[in-house]
Amino acid sequence: MIDSHTHLASCAEPLAELLGAAESAGVVRMVTVGTDPASCAAALSAAEAHPSVYAAIGCHPNNAELLDGEQLRRDAAHPRCVAIGETGLDYYRDRSPRDAQRRAFEFQIDLAGELEKPLVIHTREAADDTITMLRDRAGGVSVIMHCFSMPERLDECLAEGWWVSFAGNVTYPKNADLAAAAARVPAERLLVETDAPYLAPQSRRGRPNQPAFVVETASFIAAQRGISYRDLEAIVAASGESVFGW
Repeated sequence: MIDSHTHLASCAEPLAELLGAAESAGVVRMVTVGTDPASCAAALSAAEAHPSVYAAIGCHPNNAELLDGEQLRRDAAHPRCVAIGETGLDYYRDRSPRDAQRRAFEFQIDLAGELEKPLVIHTREAADDTITMLRDRAGGVSVIMHCFSMPERLDECLAEGWWVSFAGNVTYPKNADLAAAAARVPAERLLVETDAPYLAPQSRRGRPNQPAFVVETASFIAAQRGISYRDLEAIVAASGESVFGW
């Protein structure tokens, strides 16, 4: 299995422990995501040291005022960086001014196009503006809707050819619409993630998440799609290889 989006630097457990648990669970690759200069450096360091780890380099919308475009461009060009982001818009927390969020988002959309790397999207309470900006500016860029949580917009995302990645919240009983969306995403656009240490799946809800636990989320999605875990494993492996190019 692949964990397409995790934050190893934010997990409390030592890196060696996290990777050992993931390997034991059958997780063969993971993408650890930078959201600010320090976590981008940590993501690249982990990716350089461990063959199963790859980095995504970005500036989270809540950190938009920390954007250092030249440093981000240098980090993103690293051969172990397989994606740009996470980036996007967050109107729920609004920790950065919205104009700063938009500038950072535009820069990273353009950088993904320049480097021909996929773009990892965070959007919260900002679906309209996020989708509009992507349609206007991200033509030709492979877009990954990280921690997908807007099932009512699924058909729009699929029509644009974007990848859709589901985290542990898809397993929560109240999220039946999200579970139904996970059953409908075409195999070639489906990804699974943990977003660790956040959004642990239902059996571990309220406790810290880690890459090994992607297996529970993947098992849930396989059941929603009426297929075996092994079949889902093959689907996600092919989808991950297609978008990340590893």
